[in-house]
Amino acid sequence: QVQLVESGGGLGQPGGSLRLSCAASGIFFSIYEMGWYRQAPGKERESVATITSGGITKYEDSVKGRFTISRDNAKNTAYLQMNNLKAEDTAVYYCHAYHSLNSYWGQGTQVTVSS
Repeated sequence: QVQLVESGGGLGQPGGSLRLSCAASGIFFSIYEMGWYRQAPGKERESVATITSGGITKYEDSVKGRFTISRDNAKNTAYLQMNNLKAEDTAVYYCHAYHSLNSYWGQGTQVTVSS
């Protein structure tokens, strides 16, 4: 059974930081591309950042220079370090794992940026 469990969401202040974690089980983690997506109220889900099995990263334009995606294959965990948070970062953040047509999603974690 595949599970992706996100943690680390919550309330962050504008200009502050949060770190999301995604713990994976039931997959051969190291071969999967991992990604973070988000969905704000009334909007479609969008890609925030992805990291390939080889460590190549890609970011959505609005988070470049503020967010960093990483992975620890020994811990089967992906991370999203979010710095300089903005109100428009408020959304439910989802972890995603993808390899060879196999696609899995976490349950999501709420991130709210507000003073």
